Amino acid sequence: MEKRVAVIGAGISGLLACKNIMEKGFNPIVFEARSGIGGVWSRTIESTKLQTPKSFYQFSDFAWPPSVTETFPDDKQVMEYIKAYAIHFNILPRIRFNCKVTCIDYVLHGNEDFPSWDLWGGTGWPFSPTGRWNVTVQDARDPTAPVEVYQLDFVILCIGKYSDLPNIPDFPLNRGPEVFNGKVLHSMDYAAMANDCAADLVANKRVTIIGFQKSAVDIAAAVANRNGVDHPCTLIFRTVHWIVPDYFLALTLKSLNRFTEFMVHKPGQGFFIWLLAVLLSPLLWIFIKLGEAYLKRKQPLKKYNMVPEHGFLKQLSSCIFTVLPANFYDRVEEGSLVLKKSQSFNFCKNGLVIDSEETPIATDIVIFATGYKSDEKLKNIFKSSYFQKCITESLAPFYRECIHPQIPQLAILGFADSPAILYTTEMRSKWLAHFLAGKFKLPTIREMEDDVKKWEKCMKYYANERYKRSCISALLPIYCNDQICKDMGFNPRRKKWLLAELFAPYCPDDYKYLCWQM
Repeated sequence: MEKRVAVIGAGISGLLACKNIMEKGFNPIVFEARSGIGGVWSRTIESTKLQTPKSFYQFSDFAWPPSVTETFPDDKQVMEYIKAYAIHFNILPRIRFNCKVTCIDYVLHGNEDFPSWDLWGGTGWPFSPTGRWNVTVQDARDPTAPVEVYQLDFVILCIGKYSDLPNIPDFPLNRGPEVFNGKVLHSMDYAAMANDCAADLVANKRVTIIGFQKSAVDIAAAVANRNGVDHPCTLIFRTVHWIVPDYFLALTLKSLNRFTEFMVHKPGQGFFIWLLAVLLSPLLWIFIKLGEAYLKRKQPLKKYNMVPEHGFLKQLSSCIFTVLPANFYDRVEEGSLVLKKSQSFNFCKNGLVIDSEETPIATDIVIFATGYKSDEKLKNIFKSSYFQKCITESLAPFYRECIHPQIPQLAILGFADSPAILYTTEMRSKWLAHFLAGKFKLPTIREMEDDVKKWEKCMKYYANERYKRSCISALLPIYCNDQICKDMGFNPRRKKWLLAELFAPYCPDDYKYLCWQM
């Protein structure tokens, strides 16, 4: 009997999952709540472009078209590339658009008690003879329409981290947006607007942006460029991060080779690997300090009190990658962009009151670029309170960054952070497709939990208080891919020469023929 597999979401992760399992003979159903593919790339601000060089942000078996000559393509070019990929591999007929999955529920027939299983799903294989997922689907265009329930053998969640459930700070009574006479919105809502509507919204307005990661600095730079010194944009943030030129991040990615990974401690490492990392750690420290010194020299960080309190290595190991928009500090210098560091702020009738100043900041529009409640979004899709607790109480990463040891017959793709998320997700989608095809079996639940705890301990060593469950492969991308290749029974060494194997970066091209191996 043919196994029924569902993919929830048609962003990059969903497209990769669908394509790779189709190649293994499955006929997946893809549920997409919106009317088109692309995920976050389908709703971006006008100035958005890749902050990862396209050689790292590409499908291994579908190159960028020759017409795209830029190292960092813009959002329109990325969307065209994604659409071309979906068309080329005939993915679109598999997608049911405007179908919003409201919940999923695991149904176990018989008297089995799955929390007591020693093996994932009871067998360690992807499919169970007794367990199924009930997936409830609502027509996104008509909330009054009757829901449909699909019974499926395996579910792949590709719902993304950066959409749908915005993170808005809490405020004391009568000090929140309700007392403000202006307009308050989240960067998600701003990005969803048509470019001309977004431009009209902020034109000749006093705009304040809250946050200091990619969306915040991109929107702030765009508003400052549009409104100039007559209506300066204010950027309020709690923590200063390293924001780097695009070429600097590209250089950082290219420096992540096998040799540099020898400098980093690895989970479950033996004595020799531990000793090698200890002996080479001074070299890693020198590289990082040289990079920080370069950024301080090239950017007026001291002048504007923008030197981060944490080191660049801690930020890199925390998966915080923010590229400096063009002319960012030029806008600060001319006064069209005002930087304000503050641990707290409140609303008043005409603007915002920050803790370090007595005079309120007069503003017309406040845009929260404060991220998303990604764990809560993931938790909410499960009907079972047991699975909800599995998500909220899991401080350790998922096994191979896509399998929760306690949630059977389900994988989560695209939840892991990475400087090159397409590359990271594609490797895991290949791994998942091989697993679904019965090419290998998962370890015991205890072994998987021990593995993720080792990863947690290892990454906390570098990230400390900035550790995130979703970020484990930033410093060790090749090592992670080696594990994936070994699970699938393939040679992890993809280069032809020893020097290249040691000192050349690994890119999607190196795994181009991996899915063709049996």
